[in-house]
Amino acid sequence: MSATGEGFDPNRNSRAVSEVVELVSTLIRFDTSNTGDLATTKGERECAQWVADQLHQAGYVTEYVESGAEGRGNVFARLEGADPSRGALMIHGHLDVVPAEASDWSVHPFSGAVRDGYVWGRGAIDMKDMVGMALAVARQFKLEGTVPPRDLVFAFLADEENGGKWGSQWLVDNRPDLFDGITEAVGEVGGFSLTVPRPDGTERRLYLVETAEKGLGWMRLRAKARAGHGSFLHEDNAVTILADAVARLGKHTFPLVLSDSVAAFLAAVAEETGLEFDPASPDIEGQLAKLGTISRIIGATLRDTANPTMLQAGYKANVIPQTAEAVVDCRVVPGRQAEFEREVDELIGPDVEREWITKLDSYETTFDGDLVEAMNNAVLAHDPRGRTVPYMLSGGTDAKAFARLGIRCFGFAPLQLPPELDFTALFHGVDERVPVEALEFGTRVLEHFLLHS
Repeated sequence: MSATGEGFDPNRNSRAVSEVVELVSTLIRFDTSNTGDLATTKGERECAQWVADQLHQAGYVTEYVESGAEGRGNVFARLEGADPSRGALMIHGHLDVVPAEASDWSVHPFSGAVRDGYVWGRGAIDMKDMVGMALAVARQFKLEGTVPPRDLVFAFLADEENGGKWGSQWLVDNRPDLFDGITEAVGEVGGFSLTVPRPDGTERRLYLVETAEKGLGWMRLRAKARAGHGSFLHEDNAVTILADAVARLGKHTFPLVLSDSVAAFLAAVAEETGLEFDPASPDIEGQLAKLGTISRIIGATLRDTANPTMLQAGYKANVIPQTAEAVVDCRVVPGRQAEFEREVDELIGPDVEREWITKLDSYETTFDGDLVEAMNNAVLAHDPRGRTVPYMLSGGTDAKAFARLGIRCFGFAPLQLPPELDFTALFHGVDERVPVEALEFGTRVLEHFLLHS
């Protein structure tokens, strides 16, 4: 095959397409549960070494790196392109997953079962699907002697589910040489389809490309007061002080902010569906509900959120403790960090201290340029009636780390999904699964994209 992919048949049954389902199923069978605790997180080393073996078998020279702690395995492989003067493109995915309780599932969460047209298991969409697609395409390119237009760097990473402290963040801080020459990157969560109705009775599949993500911050709140006996009158109570502050913060609605990415997404949906979205409306969330399940993500990108998730205080029923603590999951719209912190301080009051456990900046780029055009062309080659649109992710990805190096990042893990599938509910959910046909479609799109990027 030529360096530019000339003569590429988008409908061919490629090597990558034929093996992607088995690769994803095998990846899921590695229990890479990330508890957020170094002592109990497991499986990343074994999974990373298996990925490296798959790349070695195809002829790659890989670099295996443990990112600051034992077992936190990362694998890098580079495929040289036709034009070494161009910046390299990185395709990245994380190997860790959130834990799963087997008794809640229809199948064992680490079975990688293939049934009813789906691959089942923890990580099926977050994000061993994209890891499998990237691995399949990387293997095919090397085995077939394909030379892409530019250098491609395939990165398989640890610890994303804990903010990348022992993964991408550590690698950027301690091994920036691994990213030399990389100017652009694609990873999760984007490229998946959203089917919307059109006024003429037809439907359009929109493929959501992530161009922005909110800031991620895990904040600890702490109240200190006098300890005492539980039977006494006690107005100065750390538990009460903290509980009041947490309640005020948890019930607060932050102001609506329409970022460029969200505005562009809503404009595209309005154009396709005829629906109107008025940011000034007090019922903007109700208007978004017309989009179905995706409204959970889109609605969360309209304003900052601060959700209390953990409380800790006391050690005996009849002892008023000296200290009470809470943890709050904060997600901040781009450009709002300073104002967000000011509002938080007003809400919690002077008697509650706060500190950041994890604080990762927001990110936003524009929906334009050659790489965006290559994404759009790849999607249209396999779904001529599709349309790519930008959107903002309410969560966070490893892109936050790479952006610190000046790398332009997008979420593009293409999947063509059944309209009835509640895709957003599967992230960190029970019975996580990905359609086999979506994996095969995504592999074809990714192959096309990398041959023309």
